[in-house]
Amino acid sequence: MPQRILVVDDDRQIVRLVSAYLEHAGFQTLTAYDGATALRLARTERPDLMVLDLMLPDVDGADLTRTIRADPHLASMPIIMLTARVDDTDRIVGLELGADDYITKPFNPREVVARVRAVLRRTGGGSPAPPVILEAGRLRLDLDRHEARVADRTINLTPTEFDLLRILLSHPGHAFTRRELIEQGPGYDYEGMERTIDSHIKNLRRKLDAASAGVRIETVYGVGYRLAVVV
Repeated sequence: MPQRILVVDDDRQIVRLVSAYLEHAGFQTLTAYDGATALRLARTERPDLMVLDLMLPDVDGADLTRTIRADPHLASMPIIMLTARVDDTDRIVGLELGADDYITKPFNPREVVARVRAVLRRTGGGSPAPPVILEAGRLRLDLDRHEARVADRTINLTPTEFDLLRILLSHPGHAFTRRELIEQGPGYDYEGMERTIDSHIKNLRRKLDAASAGVRIETVYGVGYRLAVVV
């Protein structure tokens, strides 16, 4: 299967140019023009590498890199930063954040292809990873298939509900703050987002109870939420 590259830049012309050269070189491409879309695609599509512009309209590329590196399911994904910032300090900061390479604009698209190949060789990107399964009670969460099941029954979850359940199930018994759930889940924030998280948790509780999943989401007053196994 061709390796898949996620190209992220708010300049659509750059995205088209880089994607065209990558596809001509035999890669498949995914595209995003903002950080929120990029994070969603990274979590749902699991690309082999991300080419990331630092200056995005909604989320700074550096912040997006921090979020990815803090997510255990995305942390190993190689990132090449593509940016107009040419100062050495910016380059050092980008690499310290966890970027695997750093290309400044203007650039030769053939160089981007060469760097992508080099980083994939160096990191082993594209080799199939074992399926990631999280389990508690009677609940089984398949992260690769993006599927929640209890026995032979599928629980239909929205992407946000799935993300929240993934976070809670990754550390049963740990109390997550709403802020942690936002940062590790949707990855974006706005006024009222914490109340929105409460609504998603309410819906998720209802679905888990209806499925007799053997787990429950508990409110930790003054903190947030945790997942507990029902004995």
